Amino acid sequence: MDSNMRDEYGYDEALSSMYEEYTNLTGRDAEAGEAAAFLERFCIGGHALELGIGNGRVAEPLRERGVRVQGIDNSESMLKLLAQRTDQIEAWKGDIANFSVEQVYDLVFCIYGTFTLLSKRENQIACLRSAAAALNKEGVLAIEIRVPVLDGFVNRQRITASLIDDENTFVDTATHDPLNQTVTSTSLWFSRKSTRRWPQRIRYVYHQELDTMAECVGLELAERWENWTRDAFTDTSERHISVYRRTSS
Repeated sequence: MDSNMRDEYGYDEALSSMYEEYTNLTGRDAEAGEAAAFLERFCIGGHALELGIGNGRVAEPLRERGVRVQGIDNSESMLKLLAQRTDQIEAWKGDIANFSVEQVYDLVFCIYGTFTLLSKRENQIACLRSAAAALNKEGVLAIEIRVPVLDGFVNRQRITASLIDDENTFVDTATHDPLNQTVTSTSLWFSRKSTRRWPQRIRYVYHQELDTMAECVGLELAERWENWTRDAFTDTSERHISVYRRTSS
C-alpha cells in the first residue's frame, strides 16, 4: 500500500502501525516477494516509481532484485516506517493524483487497492494521467485493485464480521453511495490487547471502467491477471493486476 488515504481518512501513526500488523496477519507481507518478481520483469536493472509506497512492503524486495525504486506517499508516518526499513529508497510526500517527476520510469506501480483510495473519479483519472507522463517510451503502469463486492447492502448499509485468527476479529460497518461509486467504512479490530478503529473511504472501479479511464490518458491494457503468480482473471476473481502500456500510434 500503499497508503494514500486523504483528509479525515489519512494514515496517522496509530493507523500506520495497524497497517503493518494487518498486512502481516492477512498474509500480504508473505506475498511481497511474488509481487516483486512480477514487477521486476518490466524493469530489470531499471527504474520504478511506486504510488503510495507506504512502508516499502513491496518496494524493498523489488529494490533487492536490482531495481532502482522511488516512491510517493501522502502520509508522513508511513514514510517514517519506510525510512526505518531501508535508507536505499528515495521517497517523498506528495499527492498521487497530481504529481510530476524530473525523470521517466520503466515501471510505475500502484498496488493493494491504493488507487481506489482516491475517492473521486477526476482524481483517479488525474493519477493515471500523471503516471502516463512519468513512463518512458516502453514503460508500463501496473495497478492492483479489488473487484467490487456489493452484496449484502440493505438500505445502502452493511455490517460484516471476519475472524482472522483466534485472537483477532474484524467487524466492518459500511455505507454505499452508488451514484458516486463510493463505500465509506469503519473497521473495528478486536484483539486480546485492544479494540481499534480503522476508517476508510474508497471509490470502487470495475476493470472495464479502469480500461476506459486509461484509454483517456493514452494507455492501453497489455495484460491482466488474478494475482501476482499470473493466474487467469475470471468472473470469480476477487482482485486483478492490470498492466498498461502507451497506446500504439
